[in-house]
Amino acid sequence: MKRAQNLVNERRQRILDELIKQPNLTADELGNILGVSALTIRRDFQYLEERDRLTRFYGGARVIESYLDKSKRDDLSEIRKNLIAKKAAEFVDDGDTIFINTSSTALLILKYLKGKKVNVITNNANAVYIKKDFNVNVFLTGGELREPKDSMVGEFAYNNLSRVTANKCFIGCSGISAKVGMTTAVLAEVAINEVMLRQTIGARYVIAESSKVGHNSSFVSSDLNKINYLITDQDVDKEEAELLSSNGLTVIKINEF
Repeated sequence: MKRAQNLVNERRQRILDELIKQPNLTADELGNILGVSALTIRRDFQYLEERDRLTRFYGGARVIESYLDKSKRDDLSEIRKNLIAKKAAEFVDDGDTIFINTSSTALLILKYLKGKKVNVITNNANAVYIKKDFNVNVFLTGGELREPKDSMVGEFAYNNLSRVTANKCFIGCSGISAKVGMTTAVLAEVAINEVMLRQTIGARYVIAESSKVGHNSSFVSSDLNKINYLITDQDVDKEEAELLSSNGLTVIKINEF
């Protein structure tokens, strides 16, 4: 069921992408491009119009201006996430066992582990959908599956993580600041993040876009003294980065251009 819904969501995103590139495409033409009927496209038009993504006209549809602006922001965010994940992958060595938490950015590291034999232990069920090198082995923690992030949490996941160690861990977060530490918006993920950090014998990395640096969310997952590195983008607040550095973190800023 979830796989089928993912395919529908991907098709609807493709519709928006194609209309951004070619605003005059008709429902029939989009159907030919995507390999579905024009009726399916018109139903998708209705769905997207109800969610303020586009406006319909006879035979076709047009992406609304407010969504175009949001789309540009989303594209930049996606680019940054991938660049951060790619940089993080550089710190993974052949033979490593690593922890990755529920962070969508951290999960992208799997895409960039090339030519290395790596064991990845994660509580992110979306790991099954990521394309990866055949040398990368993924182990799911198990546990209570929580939507919408498809995170595995609870006592079962915690106990399984307590029985293993990793060379390094890569933890995403809702916020990180010199004043509070690393925070998350989901209480159930606090214990999982804590045990991953505790069971890591080597370097501990937090990966976060600059918008999360200096931001505090609801629940504290870690003090700064348990973290070694922060990987973020070049728009990180300079003052906050300096404060984090003075607290012992090495702040790594990716180059976007």
